[in-house]
Amino acid sequence: MTTATTDPHPFSQLSPDLIVEAVESTGRLSDLRVLALNSYENRVYQVGIEGETPLIAKFYRPQRWSDEQILEEHSFSQELVAAELPVVAPLADADGRTLFRYQQFRFALFPRHGGHAPELGDPDTLLSLGRLLARMHSIGELRPFEFRPTLDVDSFGTRSYQWVAEHAIPASLRPAYVTLAEDILALVRERFAATPPRYLRGHGDCHMGNILNRNDQFWFVDLDDSRMIPAMQDLWMMLSGASQEQTVQLSELLEGYNEFRDFDFAELNLIEPLRALRLLHFAAWLAQRWEDPAFPGGFPWFGSERYWADHILELREQFAALQEPPLRLF
Repeated sequence: MTTATTDPHPFSQLSPDLIVEAVESTGRLSDLRVLALNSYENRVYQVGIEGETPLIAKFYRPQRWSDEQILEEHSFSQELVAAELPVVAPLADADGRTLFRYQQFRFALFPRHGGHAPELGDPDTLLSLGRLLARMHSIGELRPFEFRPTLDVDSFGTRSYQWVAEHAIPASLRPAYVTLAEDILALVRERFAATPPRYLRGHGDCHMGNILNRNDQFWFVDLDDSRMIPAMQDLWMMLSGASQEQTVQLSELLEGYNEFRDFDFAELNLIEPLRALRLLHFAAWLAQRWEDPAFPGGFPWFGSERYWADHILELREQFAALQEPPLRLF
């Protein structure tokens, strides 16, 4: 596998001492307890604060987002909180700053929120999440992001598969992968052309690891991948199982959603195209980050010839799904 050109170990200097010093540079006194939390793209730690509740310190991956892009995400989070949405937003200092620097690192501090992943088999859970996402999207459509990107076929699909083809996949599998990826993207472009998305600011990565349930209150966390998206992008990752099961789940989600915002049912045509783009993007993301020491340990199954063969099989299944009629509600 060809190596990436960026610093392969951007977080190698993030020692416990440096983490504590960074947090204390914001005027807080740490009790020196530091606990690493599960995170790969960035580095996230729970840091004890003397006499207070611990905070969450998030250190941003160098060269991924510009300051303007990070601050735009922070502003969106705060806008959602101001609208009384349960979003874990970054903490601001007395001057209103939410993005801090210590040595070569940029970081933000967040309140700690415990909880567990929602039970998506529960219709009431889906109903509640649908309501919350509609409220989020109602805020998100008020104005566009200025600096953050848009989820589109080129950035998530074309660039992803081209990077994998050039740098990651074994030569023996490259022709099959390239042909299949191009066939998939041709269908995805057809669906996007037939159903032009109404883009809005949204969460962007609304999987169950980014939603916490605490005492029957749901909290959205980690808007790091927030960008301009179709509304369906924040809904389809809550669907699982066979087509009939997904139909039931989506019906519950949209029943709640439509209480606060009218859903464009034409976007049902985008479920499988968005799923295809995520498959291509996720494989490229893993390949591009492979030199980061956290990735081989967190994804030991990645990168082998067997992995890429299985990935091609998964893409073939997705190609077949793209040729099926779109999901329809009752």
